[in-house]
Amino acid sequence: MATTTLSTPAAPTTLKAGTSWDDAWRRCLAVAPEAFRDDRVLNLWQGGWQPDGLPLPATSPVDGRPVAGPPRLDAEAAHRAVRASLDQHRAWRHVPLPERRARVAATLDALAEHRELLALLLVWEIGKPWRLAMADVDRAVDGVRWYVDGIDTMLDGRTPLPGPVSNIASWNYPMSVLVHALLVQALAGNAVIAKTPTDGGVACLTLACALAAREGIPVTLVSGSGGQLSEALVRAPEIGCVSFVGGRDTGAAVATAVADLGKRHILEQEGLNTWGIWNHTDWAGLTAAIPKLFDYGKQRCTAYPRFVVQREAFDAFLDAYLPAVRTLRVGHPLAVADPSDPYPDLDFGPLINAAKAKELTDQVGEAIDRGAVPLHRASADPGRFLDGQDTSAYVHPVTLLGPPPSSPLHHAEPFGPVDTIVLVDTEAELLAAMNASNGALVATLSTDDPATFARLAPQIRAFKVGHGKARSRGDRDELFGGFGASWRGAFVGGELLVRAVTEGPAGERPPGNFPEYHLMP
Repeated sequence: MATTTLSTPAAPTTLKAGTSWDDAWRRCLAVAPEAFRDDRVLNLWQGGWQPDGLPLPATSPVDGRPVAGPPRLDAEAAHRAVRASLDQHRAWRHVPLPERRARVAATLDALAEHRELLALLLVWEIGKPWRLAMADVDRAVDGVRWYVDGIDTMLDGRTPLPGPVSNIASWNYPMSVLVHALLVQALAGNAVIAKTPTDGGVACLTLACALAAREGIPVTLVSGSGGQLSEALVRAPEIGCVSFVGGRDTGAAVATAVADLGKRHILEQEGLNTWGIWNHTDWAGLTAAIPKLFDYGKQRCTAYPRFVVQREAFDAFLDAYLPAVRTLRVGHPLAVADPSDPYPDLDFGPLINAAKAKELTDQVGEAIDRGAVPLHRASADPGRFLDGQDTSAYVHPVTLLGPPPSSPLHHAEPFGPVDTIVLVDTEAELLAAMNASNGALVATLSTDDPATFARLAPQIRAFKVGHGKARSRGDRDELFGGFGASWRGAFVGGELLVRAVTEGPAGERPPGNFPEYHLMP
């Protein structure tokens, strides 16, 4: 009988044609010369692009080459930028809704026109594979179009906030989270301020904001350290709302500040999202789901890094899990054998930087030293990298059984391709393990019995709980928030995003997680 062998792509030797960092930078200079200089990006405030701030050196996680770094403002300049944004806000809030809608729609058309350049910048700046970079851009554009089409009813009886919305977001989703939020906030009648993440996405955000500013959107874009800018971007009296996406330590400081000031806020923080297995037999479905859970190396707020597994089903779980995790493809997002080849089909590329890769690798090593059992440790495939390239930001999939309580991997989100597994014998243990981080954004419980799911799911402290399927942040009319320490302030998604950045009837209590109350939609 003849045998069939699967063909493997030829080893990469070069970049796909037209995708080098220099190519991307030249295109930025041509598309938005007002925002890009020969060797740096500019800050946008007081209605113009300002050559202020000292640019920090930056490198691409893809191969360690230099890329544009954030031009960091000092505290005084940040306060001036906030005051100027308030002036924009006072004018913009009186612009009729049809004109606001038209300007936002024109911005979306411009973003769509340059979607491939925006995606290429995401590849170089934060290491997203091409497929996921394009999805980030497209989700931003398509998501805001949904609001453009339905904003009239969402704003019925509502007015803009007294001051601009200040946005401080992490680096992992510059378009589908940050730019999406900026444009919806502006559509609702607010001027908007964004701080560029220190770790990446500066050029992508600069280009997106340049396209928005051309259409008259009142956007301010500034860079700087949290210590220098937080007084202006969080505590300044001009700010009408603070929208934050990031880790719990920084988020806690922001939460304290906004609570003291009584300021409107939306604070999305990390949590350990868990996937529970209890009286479950659909192993084929689990095998199909595993690779998707590793998209972008689990550098997502809705990633699932923890499996809580019924002990008596552990062997069946491994039979379903291990073959799937061994199929994951990791490599250089732009490396091909021939310049005309299509983009590599990858699950993920590098982590955000070499320092994060080392930190995570060290945590894995320490966990094993303290008793965790390595069930799977993938090695690099040389056929997915360029010869001699810097690979210091790459971490390959790891799966650990029983992370020790002393390890950060036991209780915190790793934000990288590391899965941990905890075995349990009772439902009480299952729930305790799934609630290990005092709140999460999403969770999933795989169980064959709908009644068991209906009984256990309400006891899982996550905003969204899936029955055998992964949950995500969602788009359009899907709501989003978090339980416990994973969220502070107003919930968002759908019409709740508009309600969070506008004022309604006197005494209105927006759905959210606040110090004085927790209100579900």
